[in-house]
Parts: sequence; C-alpha cells; structure tokens
Amino acid sequence: MQSDAMESPARDRLAVHTITTKPWGLAEAADRYAASGVSGMSVWVEAIEGMTNADVRSTLQNAGLQVPALVRGGFFCDRSDEERERRIDHNRRLIETAAEISAEMLVLVVGATPGEPLDRQRGWVRDGIEALITDANSHNVRLAIEPLHPMYAADKSCVNRMWDAREICESINDRMLGIAVDVYHTWWDPELESEIRLAGTQNTLFAFHICDWRVPTRDFLNDRGLMGDGCIDIRGIRRMVESAGFDGWNEVEIFSDEHWARDQQQFLNDIIERYADC
Repeated sequence: MQSDAMESPARDRLAVHTITTKPWGLAEAADRYAASGVSGMSVWVEAIEGMTNADVRSTLQNAGLQVPALVRGGFFCDRSDEERERRIDHNRRLIETAAEISAEMLVLVVGATPGEPLDRQRGWVRDGIEALITDANSHNVRLAIEPLHPMYAADKSCVNRMWDAREICESINDRMLGIAVDVYHTWWDPELESEIRLAGTQNTLFAFHICDWRVPTRDFLNDRGLMGDGCIDIRGIRRMVESAGFDGWNEVEIFSDEHWARDQQQFLNDIIERYADC
C-alpha cells in the first residue's frame, strides 16, 4: 500500500495489544511502546498474571500509556449452571481489574460449547452479560462483545457476526454494552457496512481492531498478518467506522508465531510503518 498523509490516521490513536508483542513482559512492552510513540496499550490478562492491579496501573502510568481495553473476558458458555455462574463471577473480578488499571472497557470473547445449539448458547451469553451490567455501570467500565470469525463457532465463540452482537446489545439496551469490530473476524461479512452504520447510530461501536488475513493462511489462530500483507481492505473498513462516528483507538492485534519469533522492536517498528500506510 502507498502512504497517503491525508488518509493516515493520527499516531495518537494508535494502540497495540500486549499479545502482539507476546515475548515482551508488561514493563518492557510499556517502555518500548511509549519510546516508539505509541499512545495506547490494550492489556491482555495473561500479561499481568502475578502482578497486583496497583503495580500494573503504575507501570502503565509511568510509561504515559492510556489503556483502551482489558482483554479478554467472557466465555459464558457451559452446560453446567454452576460453571456459568462461576464464569460470571470471574468476569466481575475482571471488571474490577479493568477499573483499577484505568482500562476503558473489557473485551468479551463470549465462548462456545461444542455440540450445543448456537441459539441456546447465545441465550447463555445474553444472560451472562445482563448479570454484569450493574457491575459495569458501577465501575464505569464498558463491555465490548467481539464477534469472532465463523471458523471459531464450534469452540471459541457462538457470536460470529455483528448482527449476533447487535441482537444481544438491543436486548439488554444499556449504554455500557457495545461491540468490538476486529477486521480479522468481520471483513468477510456482506452486511458489515450496514451493521457498522447501525452500531454508530445506536452508540455501540466501542472498539476497532486491525491486522490482516494472510493468503494462504497457514494457521487459523496464530498466523495473522501485518497490515498490508493480506487481503483485508483495512482502509475501507476504517472509513466505514469513522463515517459511523467512531473516533476511538485503532488497536493492532496480531497473533503470529512468525512475528513472535522476530526481533520485537523491529516488529513494532514495522507495525508503526504499516499503520501509517494502511
């Protein structure tokens, strides 16, 4: 892709997920992001295991980073009533963590149980999120449902289209509940533009995640591409979300065995360059 200064989004809206540079611990990632001019860091729960919330917050504040999101909660689906309740309680604790580290939202990957009807599972998801709304409001932490690509419908997410997420949002109808749009999961959807427009109208367009879909894809989990290395019209989808009124973070989220094996500073440099181009 060719660089276009008038089209390139501002660097102060660039955030990177800690999973993107997984070999770095939180403190090193925070220092490196800040030194490279990245303004935001979305924090994965795996990156803060063993740390107190106070230490996490101090690390991020010392680096001058804002926190678009804590990633990831959810996983509401299970045949056992007791297990579903346990998972709701776990999400309550994640909401508290998000508030304590000044994260704007908790991203929800809703989960799936193989062999159960998807409609039944979406009901479990709706019930689980509804049980968390009071906590979200009291802690001022938004909840963002992230639809996942249909290839994950069996065991990772029963919510695969923005339409599915919108139905849950409309059913619960609370200002703290919205949708995270990840281009990797949604680029294929023929209704994407109209759903983004609706999310803008309903004020449920909470997050925008970017990477690329490699052709061919060698691994459906850990082979995401740098922006511009695949087939997704990232610039076109960015226009859609901005036309719908989104003015939040552009969050780079890349799972890649190939890129994790590289020098992570060079990888981060490449991310920043591609962000400007794409």
